[in-house]
Amino acid sequence: MIVVDTATGLVLLALGLANRQRPPGVLLLAAALTWFLGDVAPWAVYLHRGPLIHLVLAYPFLRPRTRVAWATVTAGYLCATLPSLTASGPATLAIAAALLLSAMYGYAVASGPERRARAAALAAAAALAIALSAGAALRLAGLAAGDAVELLYDLLIAAVAAGLCADLRWGRWARAAVTGLVVDLGQPGPLRSRLARALGDPTLTVGFWVQAHRGYVDEAGRGVYVPAEPDADVPGGRVVTFLEVGGERVGVLIHDPSALADRALVAEVAGAAQLAMANIGLREDVRARTADVTASRRRLVETADAARRGLAEELRQGPGRRLERVAGLLHAAAAGKLAGIHPQDWPGETFGDLTAGLDRAQAVLRDLVVGIHPPALTAGGLPAALPELVQLSPIPVSLSVPPGRFPAHVETAGYFVCSEALANIARHAKATHAWIRVWQQGRCLHMEIADDGIGGARVGGGSGLRGLADRLAALGGALAVDSPPASGTRLMVDLPLPGTTGLGQ
Repeated sequence: MIVVDTATGLVLLALGLANRQRPPGVLLLAAALTWFLGDVAPWAVYLHRGPLIHLVLAYPFLRPRTRVAWATVTAGYLCATLPSLTASGPATLAIAAALLLSAMYGYAVASGPERRARAAALAAAAALAIALSAGAALRLAGLAAGDAVELLYDLLIAAVAAGLCADLRWGRWARAAVTGLVVDLGQPGPLRSRLARALGDPTLTVGFWVQAHRGYVDEAGRGVYVPAEPDADVPGGRVVTFLEVGGERVGVLIHDPSALADRALVAEVAGAAQLAMANIGLREDVRARTADVTASRRRLVETADAARRGLAEELRQGPGRRLERVAGLLHAAAAGKLAGIHPQDWPGETFGDLTAGLDRAQAVLRDLVVGIHPPALTAGGLPAALPELVQLSPIPVSLSVPPGRFPAHVETAGYFVCSEALANIARHAKATHAWIRVWQQGRCLHMEIADDGIGGARVGGGSGLRGLADRLAALGGALAVDSPPASGTRLMVDLPLPGTTGLGQ
C-alpha cells in the first residue's frame, strides 16, 4: 500500500507541475504537498481533502462560481483541518454528500456548452464523494476498512486528478466557456458581469477604450486607471490584460491572476468579447463627443450673451452719452444759458426740428440697447427687467417673479423667452390677457408664459419658438408648448442652474 500511496502522491505532483500555469494545477500541487505531508505528520493525514474538494467545485478556475460551492469548499477545509471532524464518520459522509449536491447544483444551473463542460466536474465530484464516503460508511457499519478500501481511495483520487487534467488539456471547458460567453454577450445586462461569470472572477474590472478621452472608462463612463505597460501588476495582486482588435486596443481586463492564467483562454475571450467591447467603446466615444458638442453650444450661447451685453453697454456709454450731451447743450441754448447763443436768432422751426430729431435718435438708441440687452437685466436681473418688459406689452400681463439674482446666462435666456413670447402673443394670439410666472425649484429655474388667445402655436411653426427651443437646449434646458385650438397657449420653460448637468441627462 505504501507504493500505491506514494504513486498517487506523485501523480498529483506531476499533474500539478504540468498544469502549474492554470488554476487547477495550483490546487493539484497543494493537494500533492499535503498528501506527502500526511505521510510524515499524523495530524495532516486528511489535509489533502480540502484542496481536492476545492479543485472539483472550482474547476477550471481558482474561485468557486456559486455561493453553494463556496460554502461546500469552506466546509471541506474545516473537515480536513479540525481534529474533531477529520476522523468523524458522520462529518465525512456529510461533506461527501454536500460535495456531490453542490456539483449537481452547478451542473443544473449551467446551460448549453457550459453544462456539457460541467459534466467533467460532476463526474469528478461523484468519484471523490465515493472515495470519501466508502471508508466512513464501513466504519459506521462496524466493519473494518481494509487494504481494498484504501486502494480504492488512492485509485479514485488519482482518477479524479487525471480526468480533470485531461479535460483541461483537451480544452473542452475553454471552448465551452467561450461559446457560452458568445451567447451571453447577446443578452441584456452589463458586460462586466457577463465576463466575470465566464472567467469566474467576481472582482473583475473591465475598461473600454474611448478615443475622445484617450483613456479607458467603465460602463458608467467613469475613468479606469490602467498601467501603461501590458501584463503589469497592479495593487492587490491584480493583473492587467489588454484586449486588441487588428492591433488596436479596444479594452482592458484587470483581474485575478488565476482567472486568465491560460493564454489560450485569453485569446478566446478576447475574440469573443472584442466586438461587444468595441461597440461599447464607440458608444462611449459618441457620448463623450456629444458632451463636447453640448458644452460647445453652451459656450457659444454664453459668449453671444456676453457680446450682446458688451455691445449694449458700449452703445449706452458711447453714442448714448454723446447724444445726452448734445441734448443738454440744445436745451441750455434754448433756455439762453449758453453765452453768445440766443434762441430768438434761430428760426423756431429749425430749432424745433433739431430737438425733435435728437429726441427721436435717443429713443431709437434706447430701443436698440434694450433689444440687444436691457440695462435693467444687467443691473437688477429678472425682477427688474421683466416689469419693464411687461409695461411695453399692448395687452395686460400678470407677472410673478421671485426676488434675487440668477446666473447671467440663465437670466438672459429667461428674459428673451418672455420677450419673444409676449411679441408672439401681441402679433398672433388675439389674446386679451397674458400671464408670466417664474419660480425656482431645486437646481432648476421654471418659467410659464400663458395667454387666453386662439392657441394653435407650435415649435417650428414660424413663430420663433424653434429658435427659443434651440437656445434653451444649448444651455441644457427645455421648452414645452401646450396650445390647443381656441384654448390659449402655455409655454413651459425649464433651465438648469449651475451645479446640475442639464435636464434629461
